[in-house]
Amino acid sequence: MGAAIIELDDVTLGYERHPAVHHLRGGFASGTLTAVVGPNGGGKSTLLKGVIGLLRPLSGRISVNGVDRRDIAYLPQQADIDPRFPISVLDTVLLGHWRRMGAFRPVTRAMRAAGAAALAAVGLEGFEARPIGSLSAGQRQRALFARVLVADSPVILLDEPFTAIDAKTTADLLALVLRWHGEGRTIVAVLHDHDQVRRYFPQTLLLAREAIGWGDTEAVLTPDNLRHVRAMSEAWDTEAPVCERGAA
Repeated sequence: MGAAIIELDDVTLGYERHPAVHHLRGGFASGTLTAVVGPNGGGKSTLLKGVIGLLRPLSGRISVNGVDRRDIAYLPQQADIDPRFPISVLDTVLLGHWRRMGAFRPVTRAMRAAGAAALAAVGLEGFEARPIGSLSAGQRQRALFARVLVADSPVILLDEPFTAIDAKTTADLLALVLRWHGEGRTIVAVLHDHDQVRRYFPQTLLLAREAIGWGDTEAVLTPDNLRHVRAMSEAWDTEAPVCERGAA
C-alpha cells in the first residue's frame, strides 16, 4: 500500500449550509481498491464530489497528491446523466480525452481509434454511431466505463457503478475494475452490496455522515458497526445546521 494519494483533513461538506459529511479524516492510499458504503443520505456521493472538486468543503481540506485533479476519472450516478442529450456513443466515450484536448483542440484519429477500442473492450463494438439515449441502462453504463478507459487515469472514482444494471453487465464491469486495480490504479467506488464489497474490495469506508469505520473490509463491516449506522440514520435531522465543532 502506497502513500495517501487523497487526504481528507477534518473535512465537512454540505449543501446550502446543511451537513452531508462531518469532520472526515483519513486518506485513500495509492493503488488501493476501496468501497464507500453506508445508508442513503449518508454523504457517499457528496464525498466523491468533494474529492473531484465539484463541491467545496465547508471546512477542512481535501488534498490530492501526485496527480492533478483533472487527471481523476469520475463516473457519476446514471441518474445524474441526461440520456436525452443528442450525442453519439463514440462522442460520449471521447469525452474521456477532455483533459488532453481541452475545449479547442480537435479530436485526433488516434483518439477516435482509442475510443472505438474502448467500446470493443466493454462489449459495445459497432455501437459507435448510435445515440447514447438509445441504449439500455446496462449498455449506457458500459459506454461510461469505456469513457473511463480512454481517460487512462491513475485515480478513478465510481458512484454506484453497478446500480440498476443486469448481472452479466455487473460481472463484466467488475472485472474491468479489478483489472484497473491490478494495474496499480487507485479506485474508490460507492456501493450498496455488502457481499460484493466483502468479496472484491479489500478496503472499506463505512460512512454515515461521519466515518464509522475505515480500513480492512472485514474489520469495518461488522454487525456492531452496521447496527450503529442504522441507529444513526434513523436519528438524522435533515434540517440540521452545519456542525460548528472545531478541529480536534
